[in-house]
Amino acid sequence: MTVARSGSVADRPLVFITGASSGIGQALALRYAQAGYRLALVARRSEVLQAWVNAQGWDDQRCRVYLADVAETDSIVAAGQRCLAEQGVPDVVIASAGLSIGMDTAEREDLDVMARTFALNNTGLAATFHPFVKAMVARGTGRLVGIASVAAIRGLPGHGAYCASKAAVVAYCESLRGELRRSGVDVVTLLPGYVDTPLTQQNRYAMPFLLSPAAFADRAFATIRAGTSYRVIPWQMGVVAKLLRLMPNPLYDRLLTGRARKHREGEGRSTG
Repeated sequence: MTVARSGSVADRPLVFITGASSGIGQALALRYAQAGYRLALVARRSEVLQAWVNAQGWDDQRCRVYLADVAETDSIVAAGQRCLAEQGVPDVVIASAGLSIGMDTAEREDLDVMARTFALNNTGLAATFHPFVKAMVARGTGRLVGIASVAAIRGLPGHGAYCASKAAVVAYCESLRGELRRSGVDVVTLLPGYVDTPLTQQNRYAMPFLLSPAAFADRAFATIRAGTSYRVIPWQMGVVAKLLRLMPNPLYDRLLTGRARKHREGEGRSTG
């Protein structure tokens, strides 16, 4: 993956990022802009995103904003198709939009929360990639980046929907990587630990190795540029998660007894 820093703006590589109105998605947008990329940015709150883009001083040649609800398949597919028509085939596609809400299986309304979480975090991720796969394969180059979470590695009480959806992101990206092997299109799976974003700011428990969005974006950019297939950021959280994965179930269950749970819907802000 090369970065063009000279010539016309139209000759620069292009990155397509969902969830760009805040948090990790916005930090990645800024990092790619600093590296000289053209930007295709997607958000449900497109007016908020457009105001931020305007504040950066980016014109339409440098950055375009697309309105889409990633949880609605036709909506995000249409945004991808518009990007192809207006800006061309991206060099990098980052499925960053995500939903994190606590759930209690005993509560009927939380089953609907789980369905919405899967619609955004899983089907929405695949639908984000869908418009670009054939075009990237035909060109013989491209990077598809799925944002999972360290929470994918082991389930946490009260986080059933989120942990399950992020574990599914890891498995899906691994499957897609196998399908695209030798096509020239790389699949990168990133597992953030704790990042200081609207998704985490109201958490009621300790968040070790907390990163700023900019620090995460720097490390993610380097990982994507290298084409690394799977990485936990920061690496320290990867060590912690692997140790927890190896822990016998009775000990793990005892360790988490009494741990504060994620806010359920209506208890805190949880969309990004």
